[in-house]
Amino acid sequence: GAAIYNFERQPVPVHAGDLMLHPPHQHWHHRKMFGSFDVQSLRRGYLVYKNVCKACHSMNDLAFREMVDIFMTEEEAKAEAAEVMIMDGPDETGEMFERAGKLSDKLPNPYRNEEEAKFANNGALPPDLSQIVYARE
Repeated sequence: GAAIYNFERQPVPVHAGDLMLHPPHQHWHHRKMFGSFDVQSLRRGYLVYKNVCKACHSMNDLAFREMVDIFMTEEEAKAEAAEVMIMDGPDETGEMFERAGKLSDKLPNPYRNEEEAKFANNGALPPDLSQIVYARE
């Protein structure tokens, strides 16, 4: 490894990790037993996802009901769900049909399948943003 000489001409070992700027430790309130999320930040984040990220990225593991009492009221979440059309079925005739979303529905994907997503993004599959937090840990 590298060494730096001090005034007494003795080598002092220097490790690469010592020269890096490390982020300060953050005390997140939502990680505590009685903590809570920053509601306004979550609301803004969802609006960014809805208006920008949703065009390419999915959120396969997030249902509309999971937003209730976190950053939306039940009525707001029901209204968000009702804005999307969900493919459901089959009905009594065996046909698939579309219906307005419900709280129990997951957020819809922007693409019908992975191949369509890859084709629209030059061969790369956009990551599912409901899983991105696990990739950062």
